[in-house]
Amino acid sequence: MAKKNMMILLVVLVVAAGIGLFVLFGPPRVLAKSGEPDFCASCHVMEAEYVAWSYTGAHRTLKCVDCHLPNQNKFAHYVWKSIDGLKDAWFFYSGRVSERIELTEHGGEVLQANCIRCHSGTVSMISTQAECWSCHRGTQHRLSGTIETL
Repeated sequence: MAKKNMMILLVVLVVAAGIGLFVLFGPPRVLAKSGEPDFCASCHVMEAEYVAWSYTGAHRTLKCVDCHLPNQNKFAHYVWKSIDGLKDAWFFYSGRVSERIELTEHGGEVLQANCIRCHSGTVSMISTQAECWSCHRGTQHRLSGTIETL
């Protein structure tokens, strides 16, 4: 059993290394393109989130990765970009992705940290224990812009 687990781990590491090398040295700007909202919207299940984002006022100037990936340092950003990207590709191509996108616990922690990072001057005067989107419901994709009336 341990031998089988080691083989699985080895395969995962080789595939991850291959993908990493492809992204770093493959087609020009593939790494930059993967951070663009159009790239994120290329999955059919993300269409509603993309349309909602395009109507969210000030946040419309941000990219998906500005809110949904850790941004405290480049290492954490790219590690989680890789993990989330592989996870998203797995769910999408295996047909296991839900039609209703839900934020994971880790995703909520990242989102909260990024809200606080960008709005640090404002939130320094209030408690940051509550999830920002519990009061600011319009920042949720499915509750923003014209999507709210659908």
